[in-house]
Amino acid sequence: MSTRILLADDHALVRSGIRSLLTAMPGIEVVAEADDGNAAIELTEKHKPDVVVMDIAMKGMNGLEAVRRLRADHPTIKFLMLSMYGSEEYVMQALNAGANGYLFKDSAAYELEKALIEVIHGRQYLDSHISKEALDLYMKKVTQDGTPVEVLTPRQREILQLIAEGNNTKEIAYRLNVSAKTIETHRSQLMERLEIRDVPGLVRYAIRTGLTTSEK
Repeated sequence: MSTRILLADDHALVRSGIRSLLTAMPGIEVVAEADDGNAAIELTEKHKPDVVVMDIAMKGMNGLEAVRRLRADHPTIKFLMLSMYGSEEYVMQALNAGANGYLFKDSAAYELEKALIEVIHGRQYLDSHISKEALDLYMKKVTQDGTPVEVLTPRQREILQLIAEGNNTKEIAYRLNVSAKTIETHRSQLMERLEIRDVPGLVRYAIRTGLTTSEK
């Protein structure tokens, strides 16, 4: 039987290229495509893929948040994260969210196939350019200092991402169908919990932790 893949990336051309690579692999079937995290969740519920290949940085809902929400209800599905960024914090956020693998977008086609084989068989896969030694050191630091983003609620992470993407209070309130006062309260709570005193600081934190990127 073929392995059923759901592909999620918010750039149509990138998605098309990855789909072409996937469909050229023996035993691989792309059953659905999504352009943000919300669509990925909806299509995962509908198609029940074996593996979700997910971009980290997507507007609407990023890949990290989508994996967090899907992992609890779909423990048997494997998640392979794609990213242009390889900092230890990005990798750890993906693994903590429930990802089985982490691969750079500029990797060769053979490494994408290798990553899929590994996660399909229940093994963890990290891009060959990721330093395991640096990751181990980062994990030790996280164990000592904690990871504030993990203690944020899903709504707080969603609002933090929207702030980082340049949306003002009224735009976020309209998008989430809540009052502007509610958004202001969430923003104040975010600053207090993360010990950050201004919006530019929130933006830098969201980029550093993989909730969004400077290109979004």
